[in-house]
Amino acid sequence: MGADSGLTEIAVAGTPGYSVVVGTGALAEVEARLDPATTKVLIVHAPALAARAEELRERLSGRVQVLLAEVPDAEGAKRVEVAAFCWQIMGQTDFTRSDAVIGLGGGATTDLAGFVAATWLRGVDVIQVPTTVLGMVDAAVGGKTGINTAEGKNLVGAFHAPRAVLCDLSLLDGLPRNELLAGYAEVAKAGFIAEPEILDLIEADVDAATDPASPAFRRAVELAIGMKARVVGEDFREAGLREILNYGHTLGHAIEHAERYRWRHGAAISIGMVFAAELSRLTRSLDDAAVERHRSILESLSLPTSYPAGRWPTLLATMKRDKKARGDLMRFIVLDDIARPTVLSGPDESLLFAAYQELSS
Repeated sequence: MGADSGLTEIAVAGTPGYSVVVGTGALAEVEARLDPATTKVLIVHAPALAARAEELRERLSGRVQVLLAEVPDAEGAKRVEVAAFCWQIMGQTDFTRSDAVIGLGGGATTDLAGFVAATWLRGVDVIQVPTTVLGMVDAAVGGKTGINTAEGKNLVGAFHAPRAVLCDLSLLDGLPRNELLAGYAEVAKAGFIAEPEILDLIEADVDAATDPASPAFRRAVELAIGMKARVVGEDFREAGLREILNYGHTLGHAIEHAERYRWRHGAAISIGMVFAAELSRLTRSLDDAAVERHRSILESLSLPTSYPAGRWPTLLATMKRDKKARGDLMRFIVLDDIARPTVLSGPDESLLFAAYQELSS
């Protein structure tokens, strides 16, 4: 995987396997990636991407009938009522199993689009076109789809591999800086659990590493996508290895729920990763320097690393409902060292509280 010009194609193994295409101009691949039998396409998009969706409709209209479904921004899209809106469009236009959904937007949009595709007629094709860093390196890759409920995030969902993922770096142009950095939390996560080169890139020049026009940015993004591709290729349904991708997510998802999804995902996961690092220091062999490296890297990305002390009882109750729990046992991804993740099952609540005290403000 290089940071040269042109497109990089990263294969995701499995049945079916698919490709993640990375680079400026990847969106032009969309027509070639459709099944030849497809006659209808539903483009699911956020409001801010209405013009892009219309451009894509014009590009495809010579070959297929294109329908548009504008959905709420961010986590507001991941509700059963919004999925039902999409199903209604598909039902009224006689969407068949040979037709396809295109998810155009950030991680929430691609989660929803994948869920709609997974559930319509028990599964139709979906091509994901992520337009945020979070979508490119995490949400759109791997085939995990889902919506939220009042009780928690992503509690309803399905595993449904996309037909292709097109990461066109030009779609990041104009993305607000705070949103880009929030999404970059998932890039940093890939560095902590598997690809230390990403951490080196951030520490060497954080501005270059977070500039979508720079070779360092593309390299970091390709490393993060490649890591996820390897993991999900080996463990599509999260029976084992794939759990490492949840580093920082158990507490992070609880914070998102506590904040009623008003926080960006990456901001909550940043705090979750500091918590996981502190828990690793208490229960494994992670040393002080590695924990402090978490803080310094995440703070260099303008991401939060602390949370109010008084919120712990609420967060603990939410974590006990986390989808990674097994019965009454909570499970956390922790580190023996940088790039050496493992599972911690059923830790004593006093240890969890001690780790939380290290980051509570």
